Amino acid sequence: MLPLKIVVIGGGAAGFFGAIACAESNLQAQITLLEASRQPLAKVRISGGGRCNVTHACFEPQTLVQNYPRGGKALRGAFSRFQAQDTVAWFNAHRVQLKTEADGRMFPITDSSETIVNCLMNTATAEGVEIWTGVVVVGVKRLSNEFEVSLKSGEIIRCDRLLLATGSSHIGYKIAKELGHHIESPVPSLFTFNIPEAKLRALAGISVNPVRLRLCVGEQPPLEQTGPLLITHWGLSGPAVLKLSAWGARLLHEHHYQASLLVNWFPELTQEEVRQKILAVKNEWGKKAIALHRGVDLPHRLWQYIINRVGITTDDRWAELLNKTLNLLVQELTQGKYLIEGKGVFKEEFVTCGGVNLQEINFKTMESKLVPGLYFAGEILDIDGVTGGFNFQSAWTTAYLAGNAMSAE
Repeated sequence: MLPLKIVVIGGGAAGFFGAIACAESNLQAQITLLEASRQPLAKVRISGGGRCNVTHACFEPQTLVQNYPRGGKALRGAFSRFQAQDTVAWFNAHRVQLKTEADGRMFPITDSSETIVNCLMNTATAEGVEIWTGVVVVGVKRLSNEFEVSLKSGEIIRCDRLLLATGSSHIGYKIAKELGHHIESPVPSLFTFNIPEAKLRALAGISVNPVRLRLCVGEQPPLEQTGPLLITHWGLSGPAVLKLSAWGARLLHEHHYQASLLVNWFPELTQEEVRQKILAVKNEWGKKAIALHRGVDLPHRLWQYIINRVGITTDDRWAELLNKTLNLLVQELTQGKYLIEGKGVFKEEFVTCGGVNLQEINFKTMESKLVPGLYFAGEILDIDGVTGGFNFQSAWTTAYLAGNAMSAE
């Protein structure tokens, strides 16, 4: 009996992990991985600021799926077969130790993405996976019992089984569509908010944790997130913003990234408790300048910006503060309104929502329900997670399941 011939298109995290999983469970399989660029695993190299946020220390599938704006329901069963704990164990078995940071993100103890890149490259090579780089795939045909993969060079490769792990690249969607799959329109996920206020942007670098954000887009119910917020040169970023961008990705796209954002700088206090704090400062520091004696836990420059938004000058004293202005200040601290006009780029992760329709995939094996022998893994699927290692985890999981299923004789 001839050995299985398997082709993996895409040399990212999902492609490598799928190829390795397949090779480890079928030593006779002939596996060829095709990568268009000269350097595979490019996204792994730059992720997590060059440290590679491998996964998240969330070891309950039911909780883990809550971090996926799209795909969580489909991943529930998949995570019961291979989840974050399995990822940690796999890397540990391949001599890569991971560490958990305070926010749950997990990184290699070396704090270098090269550790992960080298592990995947070396393991794939050791398992006999043929890695072809600089190879551009232009099309795939399904014949009676095999696939025909056409390369830009004119060469044709035939295989028994095919794994598409092309991320959000156009060619992957094109191949899937030509083979009969429906593609949910890809749009950006995980991005920052452009706020056209020069005085806010001048505060770039200031962060506050926690804040509560409410995103209002069109007539839809507001989306809400609580967490760290970072002011940038173009507006607002940080985990709370990135999570909102993920959950609101399609809605924001439909509204051309025009929306409003309500910021509560004191989510742990009621509006009345904030008012009492302000009144206490007014009573105690009546003769002092409001700009210099804030009485609330906010960075000094941010406080000055906030009071300026409600018309308080640097010379105004607490004793002079009218009740009307005090009410405006309390409102600003608990429901400050900021207009979003466009999105920025979150450089550490390039994530899209959209991709191959999940109803067309068997999530026990990651095989197409429409085309026998065709498998999918990673971001080509209509799955995306919030920031924190969740997108890598869905890549490891779907690739592992696909690799093992493909290897079966």
